[in-house]
Amino acid sequence: MKVKLRNPERLVDVPGPVSVHQMLATLDINPETVLVIHDGTLVTKDHVLPDDARVEVRPVISGGAGPAKCTHCKAPSIIEIARHRAAYCADCFTDHVRAQVRDAVRRYDMMSYDDRILVAVSGGKDSLALWDVLLDMGYRADGMYLGLGIGSYSDNSEKIVRDYAEARGATLHLVDLAGEYGYDIPQATGLKGRSSCGVCGLSKRYAFNKVALEHGYDVMATGHNLDDEAAQLLGNVLRWQTPFMARQSPCLPRSETMAKKVKPLYRLGEREMAAYCVIKGIDYVVEECPMVEGNTVLRYKDALNELERHSPGTKGQFLFGFLERARPQLFPDGDPEGHRLVDCAECGMPTTTPPRQEAAGTEPVLCAFCRTRGRILQVVQKAAR
Repeated sequence: MKVKLRNPERLVDVPGPVSVHQMLATLDINPETVLVIHDGTLVTKDHVLPDDARVEVRPVISGGAGPAKCTHCKAPSIIEIARHRAAYCADCFTDHVRAQVRDAVRRYDMMSYDDRILVAVSGGKDSLALWDVLLDMGYRADGMYLGLGIGSYSDNSEKIVRDYAEARGATLHLVDLAGEYGYDIPQATGLKGRSSCGVCGLSKRYAFNKVALEHGYDVMATGHNLDDEAAQLLGNVLRWQTPFMARQSPCLPRSETMAKKVKPLYRLGEREMAAYCVIKGIDYVVEECPMVEGNTVLRYKDALNELERHSPGTKGQFLFGFLERARPQLFPDGDPEGHRLVDCAECGMPTTTPPRQEAAGTEPVLCAFCRTRGRILQVVQKAAR
């Protein structure tokens, strides 16, 4: 059979007939990291692939094993979620995703049907799935895409987002990073003190909040999922980044200069979101960002995924235990370092005062975005000479 692998994309031959489980073992692939698609349909570990099959092994994170029939309706299952000890058919799986989002919204009072919601969409599975779920559930959800200038990768991402918005008749705000702020992400490569991924995340957060405030949105929603949040928490714990741990929450409240920010997918894993997109026929960018190599969060995901492989539910127990038990006890008053929020002297957005400046009390305070943007623009101007 012909097996298509991704990241990097290649085609390999595997003799059949063989079960999905045996095929993955032959290829030395962790079943927790992939979806297996045969003839356009998700298949489970016991599905037998004929010798002439054409199969795609699509990389994602999380997952598990379960029975051959849907746990809820007993129809043939298409996906197993080990941490729930359950398997789902397509319809029941879609209901499962919506139920997890409803649970997240209820637990943290994230949004109401009267709110105007802005979804940050990148072209990836998580953000497009989130937008789709919110629209299907009846929320007033618009999208915002930030063009990062990463060559054909960004071009393809923007096209996918545009096509989705057009198909759903949904409002999409398009912001070009270079056009709006004078730089793109490739120009941030090699910036001392910040990785290109760090600059990318900072730029997205800033532009997202700016659009939300300018257009009067009540809530900003991002596609951060269980894997993202668990990996972020692991990194913060390993470095004892207590200010970051204090602020890690699926819901951050609104302020005068910051729209309410929510993460409705925090109870769903990457594998679930990829499966949702396949089931709903949502096209998304499968390939990794070409600039993501070396990202430490990916290494934390790999480590957590190995734990999940042998002990399903580990990631959820780690994250939910922190959010529901440890965080309220350890950080009842928020930021443990007591940073004072002030307005950025350049853009007016809220920022914390660095200890040195707070002690001196004389220098104007710039937010992280304006400081970083200023340094990048100096590099861009120098290169243009």
